[in-house]
Parts: sequence; C-alpha cells; structure tokens
Amino acid sequence: MYATQQESTQDELVTKYAPLVKRIAYHLISRLPPSVQADDLIQSGMIGLLEATRNYDPSQGASFETYAGIRIRGAMLDEIRRTDWTPRSVHRKARKVAEVVRIIENREGRDARDSEVAAELGIGLDEYHRILQDASGCRIFSFNDPEVTGEDPDDSMPDAKPDGPLDHIQHNDFQTLLAGSIAGLPERERLVMALYYDEELNLREIGQVLGVSESRVCQIHGQALIRLRARMTEWYSD
Repeated sequence: MYATQQESTQDELVTKYAPLVKRIAYHLISRLPPSVQADDLIQSGMIGLLEATRNYDPSQGASFETYAGIRIRGAMLDEIRRTDWTPRSVHRKARKVAEVVRIIENREGRDARDSEVAAELGIGLDEYHRILQDASGCRIFSFNDPEVTGEDPDDSMPDAKPDGPLDHIQHNDFQTLLAGSIAGLPERERLVMALYYDEELNLREIGQVLGVSESRVCQIHGQALIRLRARMTEWYSD
C-alpha cells in the first residue's frame, strides 16, 4: 500500500516538473555547439528528475524544485561530458596550440599574443581563430572538474570525484591552481570566463556586454581555455 502511494507521488512529481527539464535543457543548449541535441539533454534530464523523486529528503531544507533542478542539470552535464561530440582532430589542434602558448609565455614572460601563436604554428590568423572557435565548443565545463580545460577524453586525468585523502588533496590543489590560473588570464578572457561560467550568459549575451560579435566571444573563450591548459600542464599526462 505504502509502495503504491509512493509510486503515485513520484509519478505526480515527474508530471509536474517535466517542464523544468525542458527549461533547463534549452537554457544549456543556448551555450553549446549546434551538434548537441536538445532531445538528448531532455532524456538525461528526465533520468535526473526520476532520481530526484526517489532521493528527495524534505528534512534537508531545500524545496523539491531546487533539489530537482540540481539533479536534472547534473545529469545533463554528465551526459555532455560522457558523450563529447567534438572530433578528435579538434582536441589534437587545441593541444598543439596550448603547447605553443606555453612555449611562448615561458620564453617571453608574458601572455602570448594571437599573432605570435599563429606565426609559431605557421598558419594565418583566420585559421588560428577558427581553431579557437572549435576549442571553445569542445565541451561544457564545470569549475569543480579538471575537465575544465577541455582535455581529450583518452588522456590520463585526475579523478574529478575524490574518494580517499590523497584524492581530496589533489582535488583541492587543482582548485587552487585553477583559481590562480583564471585570475592570471588577460582581463578580457577573465571577464568572458566569469560571464560564461558564473553568470551563465550565452555567447551572444556576452557579446552584447563587451560590444563584440558572438564569433569574437567564442574566440576569446577558446583562447582562455587553451591558455589555462597551457598553464596547468602538471595535471596532464601527454
């Protein structure tokens, strides 16, 4: 009897909050490459909603909508990270650019300029900017996760979910290094990162804030991700 009543309550919650899944999916989709399908996000979000109906504990203080929103968004982000629609060639080019950025910045003792990186790579600025745009669309990132720098999924990475004492130390070290690396970005790149990840604006909205085109924002975002990867090489095994 109780089990039947519980199932009925769960069904009611799923029906009531299904529109929340769509709302979160379409909010995320505006910040993702065109290859990402809204239906895929909605499907994973519905799984997150189902888990929320089973695990919600009102004694914890949060409303069900708040709790469900977190679980739905988390399920969608997990799906995006797991799938990674980006061609492997994009990851390879991004790694090459990051290596050149690292070399130039170590040599010059300052931020690498677009023209310098392009010249070192032996390509024109237009092609370099296309690489930046591709790098910007690699994934949706979380600042709680070493995947923020867009590494190839086949590369060796620290576990984003610490289990033991050493894992917790490594996770905290990563967070400290990441925060310092972001703080050391050029001002415009730092602002784009803040607007994109903290304020959750999409590229078009950020362009309106900065007074530049959406494609230029995409390039700045890609440059920031590559620069972060270049400055955090100790977290990667190549």
